[in-house]
Amino acid sequence: MSDKIYNVLFLCTSNSARSILAEAILNEVGKGRFQAFSAGSLPAGQVNPIALELLQRNRISTEGLRSKDWNEFSAPDAPPLDFVFTVCDKAAGELCPVWPGQPMTAHWGVEDPVVAAGSPEDIQRAFSQAFMLLHRRISLFASLPLAKLEAQALKRELDQIGQTALTQEA
Repeated sequence: MSDKIYNVLFLCTSNSARSILAEAILNEVGKGRFQAFSAGSLPAGQVNPIALELLQRNRISTEGLRSKDWNEFSAPDAPPLDFVFTVCDKAAGELCPVWPGQPMTAHWGVEDPVVAAGSPEDIQRAFSQAFMLLHRRISLFASLPLAKLEAQALKRELDQIGQTALTQEA
């Protein structure tokens, strides 16, 4: 068994909800195997309070979560990244910085709960659905035998996880 801790960056445009949720979920689910981070191309500057409340309700730590610019992770003193996942379609189409260490990348698009309209219940449901989908994908990712998979096989697995929906069976 490998003692390597994998550094994973989740990207979204505003880094206020989806990428924040993903960071917190992986740090919980992958404790000891992964160090997750999140960032955005145009960070909102604050974490969405509904996202924080949802994490707390699911007993996932919110300590240290903040909205960050993705340039923090392309700086010379940034942690070397093993994986970079985009969780919103807009960030997936943007020209990303060059990440030190040539991390493996994949797109795991999730609908933005921040733009959900309707009643407070509708908005909560949008956040819950984003959380559940991210939790499912991240759990699948965390269960992969990363040290044993060749690069092409790992890339296929990561892309397949990005297609995982809430209604699919594992």
